Amino acid sequence: MSNKSAAHVDWDSRIGKPSDTRLTGAGELPAPGRPTAESGTGLVQLDWPRVEGALGYLVHRADSAEGPFEPLDHLGGDVLAVPHPPYADTLVEPGRDYHYRIATWSDSGAGELSEAVAGRAGAAGEGPAEVTVAIDASAATTELPGVWNRMIGGEHFSLLTWDKPGAGGSDVAADYAEALGIVRDEIGVRTIRAHGTFLPETVSVRADGTFDFSGLDQAYDRLLATGLKPVVELSFMPRELAADPGYTVFDYKALVSTPADWDRWGDLCRDLIVHLRDRYGADEVAGWEFEVWNEANLEVFWNGTQDDYHRLYEIAVRAVKGVDERIRVGGPSSAAAGWVGALLEHCRTHDLPVDFVSTHTYGNAPLDFRPMTRAFAESTGRAEPEILWTEWGVTPTHFHRISDSVFSASFVLRGMKSALASTDCLAYWVASDQFEELGWPPRLFHGGFGLLTVGNLRKPRFWALHLLSRLTGGRIPAAVTGDGAETLVETLATRADDGSTVDVLLWNGTLDQSKIDGSTALDRSATVRVTGLVPGASYSVVSQRVDEQHANIEAVWKDLDGGAWPDEQQWEKLRAADRLPEEGLGTLTADAGGALTLTVELPNPGIRFLRLARG
Repeated sequence: MSNKSAAHVDWDSRIGKPSDTRLTGAGELPAPGRPTAESGTGLVQLDWPRVEGALGYLVHRADSAEGPFEPLDHLGGDVLAVPHPPYADTLVEPGRDYHYRIATWSDSGAGELSEAVAGRAGAAGEGPAEVTVAIDASAATTELPGVWNRMIGGEHFSLLTWDKPGAGGSDVAADYAEALGIVRDEIGVRTIRAHGTFLPETVSVRADGTFDFSGLDQAYDRLLATGLKPVVELSFMPRELAADPGYTVFDYKALVSTPADWDRWGDLCRDLIVHLRDRYGADEVAGWEFEVWNEANLEVFWNGTQDDYHRLYEIAVRAVKGVDERIRVGGPSSAAAGWVGALLEHCRTHDLPVDFVSTHTYGNAPLDFRPMTRAFAESTGRAEPEILWTEWGVTPTHFHRISDSVFSASFVLRGMKSALASTDCLAYWVASDQFEELGWPPRLFHGGFGLLTVGNLRKPRFWALHLLSRLTGGRIPAAVTGDGAETLVETLATRADDGSTVDVLLWNGTLDQSKIDGSTALDRSATVRVTGLVPGASYSVVSQRVDEQHANIEAVWKDLDGGAWPDEQQWEKLRAADRLPEEGLGTLTADAGGALTLTVELPNPGIRFLRLARG
């Protein structure tokens, strides 16, 4: 087969090959009960009864009650199904009637449609519509799981050994290592997942058939020196093992062919584990995750069938576990949330271990795979696999301007909150714009996937994750009511263990990517009421903001009339602006009932972090 370049792949349609098997007991799910539709300013807010066993729901819309009803496309470029209600349709014109029906989403796709409901969006008034945020600071705290900082995505680790000038004249290796240190220190990231463990510069085959891991050693030594742990992606295929040595992808020529000799694939996986144990220690390596391949349900990443992938997984997991049963192995590492049920079914019928299921999605909150992992555990007697979204982001499209935008910051918070109860990890893809796949960055702001630019300026998405990591203590009840509550405007709140501080994180965002540049109709005014405080006590209030005018480094660059890359003086100005300043909002006194109230503006898109510290 001729070389298959990623440049010829339609990255906006990440549709996997259909799964032809499902976990026993999945069955067809019923349609949800009749939805409700509530008019809001610039939106129609939908809600519906949840269906047990659903992975998500697909919202359909029509211009009349008779239809035709089509799935509502919020332009995320990937899976359209949302994990749960409620849902805000902001692709609307005020005063126009719309009709909605909801389908339950399972591993086999969308089911039957619900009854229809009509809705109409309201027009914007003279000022922002209002929401109220109620927080109970006296409630018992619960854990706030760190789904956002367990793992981060990254380019192939060999960038840590890159010895040629990079984009904008950057030192790729030093810049990339610095980026990993920043996400470690300022977001709390603990592990990093990257492509290409078996790329030519990291692994080769000697004349005697043994494997040379010296390139991998150099990259892993530098990675571990950053304090992060690797999530080892068992991909791609060394040329000497490939059935089709010409089937490559990306500028770095990742070889994505099936093996010519399947036993040799097993030898490679086994020898890798033995080598890593010998170099870094058995207990160290036993704490790493090993993920089999990357997005085999896309032709661009795999020229075999789904059955071939299952064989690849089976050989890999047996090889790894044959060295050390403690090592955690999983898959299918699929695009567009595909093939998860098929892998679980294969593992069930062939008595194979699967410590975690991994998959990817973009432009949406992740689906809820707990019904499938629980069914697997119940039917096999094995431990329930963890759910690791090892790639997730605002868009699957390279060089999309949304990646540099404030829109993507509120999107990140929506996805992370949604994932708190349904996943073990939601890894943002990726840490740095030092990224090679479809070519190196042509300019500083180019819509790169990174949280950090080349040169490690912090984009709005970075600040969203940083603010999540600022939440101190345990989670306390926080609820939003009003126009766009819990769909447009959402919140998280925590209280320090000693009760000295209460943190409130608010954001205003939509999945609708036609609103990349914001919408004044979706701006909101938020009245925050905190109860359960010490009566009569004084609380100093500080605020941090991410919006078009705050913590938006691309806007600073535009004000500098920047070209492709900054000169020395421009770099100096950009680094001075690369911060998230605190604003004092004064001191408030809790009333005799232990409550205080303040009102803040919350543009769309926008984020507010508030810290109340007892004096």
